[in-house]
Amino acid sequence: MRQAHTVEQVRTAEAALMAQLPEGALMMRAAHGLAHAVADWLGSTYGRRVLLLVGSGDNGGDALHAGALLARRGAGVEAWLLSETVHAGGLAALRAAGGRVVPADGAQEPRPGARPDVVVDGIVGIGGKPGLRPGAQHALARLEGVPVVAVDVPSGVDVDTGQTPEPHVHADLTVTFGTHKPAHLVDPAAGACGVVHLVDIGLDLPEPGLESLQAADVARLLPRPADEAQKYTRGVVGVRAGSETYPGAGLLSVAGAATGFAGMVRYVGDVAVGDRVRAAHPEVVGAGRVQAWVVGSGAGDGAAATLAEALADAREHDLPLVVDADALQHLEAPLDVAAVLTPHAGELARMLGEERADIEARPLHFAREAARRYGCVVLLKGHHTLVSAPEGRVRATTTGTPWLATAGAGDVLGGMVGALLAAGLSPFDAASVGSWLHGAAATTVSRGAPIVAGQVAGAVADVVRTLPAP
Repeated sequence: MRQAHTVEQVRTAEAALMAQLPEGALMMRAAHGLAHAVADWLGSTYGRRVLLLVGSGDNGGDALHAGALLARRGAGVEAWLLSETVHAGGLAALRAAGGRVVPADGAQEPRPGARPDVVVDGIVGIGGKPGLRPGAQHALARLEGVPVVAVDVPSGVDVDTGQTPEPHVHADLTVTFGTHKPAHLVDPAAGACGVVHLVDIGLDLPEPGLESLQAADVARLLPRPADEAQKYTRGVVGVRAGSETYPGAGLLSVAGAATGFAGMVRYVGDVAVGDRVRAAHPEVVGAGRVQAWVVGSGAGDGAAATLAEALADAREHDLPLVVDADALQHLEAPLDVAAVLTPHAGELARMLGEERADIEARPLHFAREAARRYGCVVLLKGHHTLVSAPEGRVRATTTGTPWLATAGAGDVLGGMVGALLAAGLSPFDAASVGSWLHGAAATTVSRGAPIVAGQVAGAVADVVRTLPAP
């Protein structure tokens, strides 16, 4: 499990550890991890050019000490000081190792043949405010096109929210210490981090409010049939999706539900769509008792009635349901049944009376707000999908590929989550496991090439087959 902790949690843990260590020991742990990561990124150090952008905080000290270690391994290291006050010990170490130190405004424009191989962003630490000062912006502009390794987080992003309201660094690699931070997992800041490398520095941390499932977590949570299982004990999922106008939504929702996690899939809806569903999935049956409902995808003008029918059955029999697409606009908050809502940013904007641009700029905030308001789990689809529980706990999905941004992919996802609900997972686990598998299946079938939504459902078994033993 990747865990992400807030700045306050990290600062408290760092203070507790520093009280037990010699002065400067914690920074040297971070600096060694940073230096090794930069060396791995470069592939070698001897003769390579490393440029440090150094601010006044501890991140600048990490960068200076790492620069000294790289200089001792044969790299040519230069530091541009972006503040009148920088970490004195780190500055002395870099100079002693043969590094060159200049104020940023005194540095020469790098010649085309003498440009650095990598820039190390030590401008602002996790305690800094969003945005960059003009001097830092100017320095970065002069180095445009050079790969950037960020220290802890890309300077200028909002660490605790993942927001990027001001100019900020766009890193190719981010080396963070002790734990992930929300900015590493939550868009739009996550998109500025590049690859994230975690260095263990020995922090003792509390339970996080934000986490990200990994393959071992999915393997542990995934419902697996017992030796004595039969189709009814494995769960029955009902799908109310599709219409004469949008028949494909019904087919794709059923495809997601029929990935094998539940013992049976029932389709209830448009007769013509039902005929096409059973032609594509002969194992699918008609109306009857279910353990979970999937409702809304492609329902069109019938969405309100379809939702009302599913809600009535859920209330009568205490069933969970997945609500997607057209049905989302007919919900009244708070819900009185267990549910997973699966909006994209535009749908969530309509549900909350907000602008889509604001949802995309502050997805963590609005996912939590929607879960609180509706009293159920909200799966906000995006580059890094967020699954939020009403009490504020969130999981971020980091699997997937940009090729997954294709029509019908959400229909498949809704069906998968519904099947996992029917198989016995809680709404929070079903939504986060389903989202992880959905992204992993897309990556598996894509292999860097375009895909369509129907291919994703067909690749789920391949992903499950490669999961580690629980």
